[in-house]
Amino acid sequence: MSITTGEKLQVFSGNANRSLARRVCERLELPLGDAMVNRFPDGEINVKISDDVRGRDVFVVQPTCPPVNDSLMELLLLIDTARRASAARITAVVPYYGYARKDRKDEGRVPISAKLVANLITTAGADRVVCLDLHAPQIQGFFDIPVDHLYSSPVLTNHFRRQGLADIRDGCIVAPDVGGIKQARAYAKLLGLQLAVVDKRRISPDQAKAMHVIGDVSGMRCILVDDMISTGGTISEAANALRENGAREVHVCATHAVFCGPARERLEAAKLDSIVVSDTIPQSDATPKGVVTLSVGDLLGDAILRIHQGRSVSKLFPNL
Repeated sequence: MSITTGEKLQVFSGNANRSLARRVCERLELPLGDAMVNRFPDGEINVKISDDVRGRDVFVVQPTCPPVNDSLMELLLLIDTARRASAARITAVVPYYGYARKDRKDEGRVPISAKLVANLITTAGADRVVCLDLHAPQIQGFFDIPVDHLYSSPVLTNHFRRQGLADIRDGCIVAPDVGGIKQARAYAKLLGLQLAVVDKRRISPDQAKAMHVIGDVSGMRCILVDDMISTGGTISEAANALRENGAREVHVCATHAVFCGPARERLEAAKLDSIVVSDTIPQSDATPKGVVTLSVGDLLGDAILRIHQGRSVSKLFPNL
């Protein structure tokens, strides 16, 4: 794929996920921008952009993944550095948006963390934000600058097509909870499969109990679809519920593989047929065995190029 971006487009990255940033640059046929992001002896983050960014269209690729606070601070400092270096426009490309769980006051005396992070990114100097599969789509409204909300579904559904799980009579997309119905419906439409829902009750922030399965999954090849897997409680409970209701196969598909706490033990104990995730978050020793990781680097690269050229981003998702 031949891309002409000119000298105005530059991509930089912190330490959160440099491999993904390099994949984006490969798609754009550009070198990753020269930026130093290290630590002072006391742990403070030290940032310096060595490339000239005056008058340039700058994109900072930095998911706010664990260690979340370090990744977020690196993002803010990179944006501030580019702004003070007179970049013409700065776009924060945040494939994984941390602090997204707290998107409203669901009880007394708690913060709306997702809104605070949006304020920080805007105040730092970002002119635009690109996110991928936000935990709560309404977070887009927390920004007073343009937000491009991308979806990993083209990448993930293409994998299941290659596995022969598209347009089959015994295939079923399953939402692991009621909140995931919209996303699951989109996958079901793209793959031409039936739809089912697991009704769950959350016991604690890291533990959920599956109550009922809405829809017939007996003898079906099921694909559980979620935006993120953190401790694995929701997915493992949903998988067990599907097995109890006669599912023949249970596959898991998620965009953001946080994999923390007891996630590895829970997911390996669930005896899933496959776990497919994207590379928005780099994997570690906490990753369960056999996980298939697909890159969204090309998707992000295509979106960056369209933004740079002033073309439609939504056309990357014609079937959604």
